[in-house]
Amino acid sequence: MKRFLPTLPPVLFPVLLGMLPLWVAPGIAQATAQDRARVSPAAPVILVLGDSLSAAYGMAQNEGWVHLLQERVREAGHPHRVVNASISGETSAGARQRIDGELARWQPDIVIIELGGNDGLRGLPLDALRDNLAALIEASLDQGARVLLLGMRLPPNYGRYSEDFADVYTALARRYRIPLLPFLLAGMEDDFTFFQTDGIHPNRRAQGRILDNVWPLLRPLLEETRRPADAVEERS
Repeated sequence: MKRFLPTLPPVLFPVLLGMLPLWVAPGIAQATAQDRARVSPAAPVILVLGDSLSAAYGMAQNEGWVHLLQERVREAGHPHRVVNASISGETSAGARQRIDGELARWQPDIVIIELGGNDGLRGLPLDALRDNLAALIEASLDQGARVLLLGMRLPPNYGRYSEDFADVYTALARRYRIPLLPFLLAGMEDDFTFFQTDGIHPNRRAQGRILDNVWPLLRPLLEETRRPADAVEERS
């Protein structure tokens, strides 16, 4: 399959992430510490559970869309702290195994779930994908967090599986009445200038666009979870 990589359209790239070795993005803890220094420790928490697309693969952590999200949150006057618990190569099953620990550690007010691309590449039965994502959603809701689901798309040559894959996200959003971004990379999938030289991962230029896709759906959740007693600390 690798020999055909140079000719694949960008719409295929997100689902190729699973071909890469599992790699824990360096600097996640460091980025979290930096964010803690800028906002109140008691501020509402946004927990991001994702794969390479959210783990700033191939770039510095402060260049990824999740870090940019923290900056935009502050600029918009919200007190929330962003915690990036994304791991490159992550699957819905892997996140399901660690969700309880992440929720217990961070007690998030908002959980952003960006997963499924690696499952799609591997042809995971969609019932399993649905069950895993449902478990993540339910665990988050049970804790009282708001949930934002970020969808992924598979290329058309995946046939009916591709269509049914997209339907999994739509059905889950409807079932749990949570906001859904149907495709995280909408508006970029046909433009190679938004991807790194490996032709797989979004580059620095794409990160702002990704955030622009997420922001309209996240903004209402920020208002809903704002605590009057919390405030952004003054920047030096």
